[in-house]
Amino acid sequence: MTVSVEIADPRTEPEPHGWSGFRAAGGLPAVWDYDLLALESWAARNPPLLLVVREGRRIVAGATVLVCRPRLRPAYAAPPRRRGAPVPLWAEVYQPWLSGFAGVAFAEDVDEPGTAELLRRVERALAARLGPRLLGVLYRAVDTTLAAALAGRGRLVRQVDTVSVLANTFGGEDDWLGSLSKSRRSSVRRSLREVERRVASARLVIRGGPARDDLHGREIAALVNRHRAERGVPRLETRSPLLGSYFHRFVKRPDVHTLTYHDDEGRLLALNTMLENSRCLVKQHWAALPPADGGVRHLLFDSYARAVRHMVSAGVAELSAGRRPHDVKRSLGFAPRPVYGVAVPRPVMGR
Repeated sequence: MTVSVEIADPRTEPEPHGWSGFRAAGGLPAVWDYDLLALESWAARNPPLLLVVREGRRIVAGATVLVCRPRLRPAYAAPPRRRGAPVPLWAEVYQPWLSGFAGVAFAEDVDEPGTAELLRRVERALAARLGPRLLGVLYRAVDTTLAAALAGRGRLVRQVDTVSVLANTFGGEDDWLGSLSKSRRSSVRRSLREVERRVASARLVIRGGPARDDLHGREIAALVNRHRAERGVPRLETRSPLLGSYFHRFVKRPDVHTLTYHDDEGRLLALNTMLENSRCLVKQHWAALPPADGGVRHLLFDSYARAVRHMVSAGVAELSAGRRPHDVKRSLGFAPRPVYGVAVPRPVMGR
């Protein structure tokens, strides 16, 4: 059967036929939605492309790929199809708002040899689309199986970090707390009591649920981007800040659960988004004001307790909480799962 690769720029090109169905069938989280990719793309220095691999008319794989440029002015990407001086590019197969997960997904019936072959086709298609300026491709946050499929002569495979995962072996929050060390269990319970006291005295309002229509995207974006900046942007960061328009649509989705903490004057103090699918609950964006600026202590631990409750009630297999800070997550019972980076220089792309 004929295998083809379709490349779509969400800024200017229509959604590939069948993509929504593939995403739904595979349980891909909301960040793979084509409309959200378009909102992300217009504000990005390194805008994503969506690559769709078909066998005949059927989609068997998809990938989000950031087209990356040197960190030079201007802050945003050039308009689509704009001509200008050639600038070296590299491509990152990456799902930037899904920490610890690769930017590639496959149909359930694609086996390991098939995975390797489809990824080589993706690389050849990228080389053809981006031309001689393309220096190579970097796969971020791939798991052990995908790293093995990508390995080969001239390809650099390295473990770069771990992602924190909590298996759902609990009957409820008390079971989870009972699995922690004595000191951590005591500190978490103390934190939860302090949060409850604030709620009882009406100094703190906590709301959580899917499809939130009571939130302002601009306020969420300001808090999330501030939090990221205060934690320090990595030197090799290729993501751009998300805009209020993105969050305005994002939190209204039925598969996005948003937990918020407001003070008694309605000021947003902290929030946590969680992405739902049938296999895994992803604890995604977390952002909070520091106490020096009016924030409240202990909210992070409260958010973990609520995420565990959600995981148990939903009956999903695990809760994924991204990467750093590793020490905090280990103390909360999360186990590390290795993630790899794979660098593929231009001369060996597609081979």
